[in-house]
Amino acid sequence: MTLDASAPAGTSGTVRVVGSGLLGASAGLALRARGVDVVLEDTSPTAAALARDMGAGRLASPDDDPAVVLVAAPPDVVAGVVADELAAHPRAVVTDVASVKGGLLTELRARGADLTRYVGGHPMAGRERSGAVAARSDLFAGRPWVVAAGPEAAPEAVTVVRRLATDCGGVPVDMPADEHDEAVAVVSHAPQVAASLVAARLRDAPERAVGLAGQGLRDVTRIAGSDPVLWAQILAANAGPVATVLEQVRDDLEEVVAALRSLEVDPAAAGARGRLARAVAEGRAGRERIPGKHGSAPVVYATVVVVVPDRPGELARLLADVGSAGVNLEDLRLEHSEGQPVALASVDVVPAAAEPLEAALRERGWTVPR
Repeated sequence: MTLDASAPAGTSGTVRVVGSGLLGASAGLALRARGVDVVLEDTSPTAAALARDMGAGRLASPDDDPAVVLVAAPPDVVAGVVADELAAHPRAVVTDVASVKGGLLTELRARGADLTRYVGGHPMAGRERSGAVAARSDLFAGRPWVVAAGPEAAPEAVTVVRRLATDCGGVPVDMPADEHDEAVAVVSHAPQVAASLVAARLRDAPERAVGLAGQGLRDVTRIAGSDPVLWAQILAANAGPVATVLEQVRDDLEEVVAALRSLEVDPAAAGARGRLARAVAEGRAGRERIPGKHGSAPVVYATVVVVVPDRPGELARLLADVGSAGVNLEDLRLEHSEGQPVALASVDVVPAAAEPLEAALRERGWTVPR
């Protein structure tokens, strides 16, 4: 999904972006694509200059009079930065992109900040890579952008932040701060811990065992490559809700472990297999609730598996042939086996298109296992 740069921006005036990392630079790129004037501020002059060179905006100057300030600072300093920006720019609406909202609002209230002009925000988007070099103008396209306004926030300030989110390509979702923190604990923060803990088991695994890793392990551990310092800050800021979710996971895990241990002793142990099946079934039911493309209801796709030679241009040729067959690609996953000269491409399509696509690809010389 790409931004419609031809549509008029809802944001008027200058937007000051404080923090030139992935989120700040991506917001700058998206806003600049809509013609919005963006100025960049960062404690690191190098980071700000890099974001500028990427096209995210111009460097801030003392003469700037921003209408909106977007704070993209690390979680452990964001409250102080927001408070400073509210004080330094008394006519600006100030928002942020921090992933925890309740504690931030409480701290700002304790500091005596002008909360009529502050509206918390959190775009539900990101990447494993960080910094301006990883920024993308479409990072927020079609993604929920939580607007967590406190009770003191002026209605016009909320409107400004909703427009900003829309101009960045996001979909504004109004949600109270505490509800937001409980939600992200279950859909973002606890999954990060789970992925990291599973991946940590690989540290001491034999090389031969790790060499057997397939796509399932890669899927489960994909986010385990995240920044540990950043995530320590996020988890600490949302400690209570995350602990609650992980306690629930722990209780389920203890039941699964008990079932496995009973089967270890007695392969015919009553009820043990049922508990294992129930764990998988409950997980499947939960996964089916995850929204599909563009926030729509989840759709079950058919998967066409294609053998792709590990040579330059082969994947591009496959994608071109899928398009030539008149089929819309819904998702694509690549699985490489160690030492093999080929990869397996799993192409997800609507079920009705699977059989025609298999036939079309075979006609074009592709190996499509049945």
